[in-house]
This record gives sequence, structure tokens and C-alpha cells, in this order.
Amino acid sequence: MVLSNRPSAKALERARAAGVPAFVLSQKRFESLRERDLAFVEQLRAHQVDLVVLAGYDRVLAAEFPQAFPERVINTHPSLLPAFGGHSAVAPKPQADALTYGCKIAGCSVQFVLDDGGVDTGPIIAQAAVQVYDDDTVDALVGRILREEHRILLDAIRWIAEGRVRLEGRRVLTGQLRPTDGPQSL
Repeated sequence: MVLSNRPSAKALERARAAGVPAFVLSQKRFESLRERDLAFVEQLRAHQVDLVVLAGYDRVLAAEFPQAFPERVINTHPSLLPAFGGHSAVAPKPQADALTYGCKIAGCSVQFVLDDGGVDTGPIIAQAAVQVYDDDTVDALVGRILREEHRILLDAIRWIAEGRVRLEGRRVLTGQLRPTDGPQSL
């Protein structure tokens, strides 16, 4: 199912066109973000979801949300966490921050969302690096990072569906092993 807080989200159109249930729970219907988040939980439970994927979702969730789906909520972020995360780290700010800071490599992350009191602090499932070029603009960097974000999000979902993801403390193990052919470099 697809659930959004924005009636204009393209994901709703795509879902409906594919015959997938799609719902909007606009903030206007609720007195607080917490009430809306609890309504999201209720809707997701009614559809017996196995995994909650926050893609393009730029709000901090109430603690009850990840508590309702322990280790089953994942989120994308347009930086190589833990760099450029936190409450104000909504695109294109992390990408602009990477340029301002002078990073040579930027990127994106897919992480678990936990009830740990932090924002963008969950264990990292996947990351992808993107070269930062001397003539980059924020828009150019945003576009390259977004392509990688889509790719690694699909990888992370597939790994979870295949039962390959295991959480050990803060480390997320995905069954990826180092190649054994030839010398390794860092």
C-alpha cells in the first residue's frame, strides 16, 4: 500500500495506476503530528504491512510509529550518514552542505528508523557514494544523489525481503562479503 501526508504525491498516482491501495492522511485532518502518525500506524496495521518505507518523507515521526513496527521502518537520506543529518537536514540542504563544506565525496544512505530519540541516527543498511565535481551545482548533485538513493533503496528492500538483513547492535549485516579475488584496497 502507499500512504502519504501529501495529496499531490506522485507515488499515490503510480500506486492507483498499478492497482495498489493508496491513501492520503493530510495533516489538516489532525490536530497534531502525533495524531496523524498514530492514524498512519492504524492504517498500516489494517493493511498488515511487513515493512514501512519512508521515501521522500521529510517529517520526524512520533516515537509510537517506530515502536509499532520495530526494525521494520526504513528511511532514505541524501547524505552519507552520520554526516549532514538531523532535524533540518531536508533536501537540498544536505547536498548544499556537502558542497559548502568542500566534500569530495557525497552520497546517500538507507537506514532503520528506531525509537532512539535521534533524527537520522538509525543503523545504516546501505550507502552509495557520489563524486563531487569542481563545477557542481546543488541541483546537479541533488540529481546524481537521488539516482543512487533510488538504487540503494531498492537494494535494501530486496535484501530485507530475502531475509538477508540482520541487525547486530548498530551494525546491519546484509550477507555482503568481501571478494576473495586479488588484493584489497581501501
